[in-house]
Amino acid sequence: LALVDAGTIRVIDALILTKADDGTVDATELSDIAQLGELQALETELAELLAADDVAHLAAAMDPGTTAGVLIWENLWAAPFASAARRSGGQLIATGRIPIQAIIASIEADEAHATEGD
Repeated sequence: LALVDAGTIRVIDALILTKADDGTVDATELSDIAQLGELQALETELAELLAADDVAHLAAAMDPGTTAGVLIWENLWAAPFASAARRSGGQLIATGRIPIQAIIASIEADEAHATEGD
């Protein structure tokens, strides 16, 4: 909520996936939860972008007997950069995210390399 209130992100969709021991999947939208507390403010703004195919794809990555939170958000801080790039004739040619595990491994490798040089 702090990131939303600060204008850093916009939450587009959020749901809770539960995969039972038998492999059946239950998807719960925030609108299905009676007591949201402070999250109630988000629920009214959600686009509910995720479709049944998306849920099936996400659930395939889950182990039986687990629960996952799914959050789709827009980085509002990037919008001015993207607009300026488009106005200048730029175009997006790739997008992606670096998993935190890869970042940590890279930092640890750099630290180990620096230590070996001492």
